Amino acid sequence: MVRQVPQPGDERMVEPRGHPLVVGVVPGQPALVLRTAAAWAAATGGALHCAYADPSRHVVEEHPDGSVRHAPVDADADDDGWRSREADLRAACEEVLAGTGVTWHVHYLAGRPDRALTHLARAVDAAAFVVGTRAPGAGARMREMVEGSVAVGLARHQHRPVLVVPLRVVDWSERAWR
Repeated sequence: MVRQVPQPGDERMVEPRGHPLVVGVVPGQPALVLRTAAAWAAATGGALHCAYADPSRHVVEEHPDGSVRHAPVDADADDDGWRSREADLRAACEEVLAGTGVTWHVHYLAGRPDRALTHLARAVDAAAFVVGTRAPGAGARMREMVEGSVAVGLARHQHRPVLVVPLRVVDWSERAWR
């Protein structure tokens, strides 16, 4: 028997007004992603759920509120390093979102970012996602080649809209692009 995957459609659309947004955050990310998400949340009257999915950890248990219990992929790894990353992400969100009037929450997730963000969006009944484009540089390009684009993964594997915030644009008039 072939399993039918639910497809996007009018009946699956989540009304933006009053519903939260899930915003993908990563350590060191430009503030523009959070500022853009905050502007959209303010315009729609929804909260922000700022979420980081740590690929060095795996999900042990998913909870109905979107949170997860997680453990390191490498059993010999330091199990407390994630706590400082979570504190840093919370501080970065506080710095950017303080004074915006937008309600926000931080979620430290585990595993593949597209799957983790999708689970959270289902749990909080989010209207859409906000993510940034990949960071510039060869390391980020290599990571994206191996892991794939979070924005593309979200757009292909769930029904909510994905707002992608450009973090670096290409000058199409450069010779390399002709």
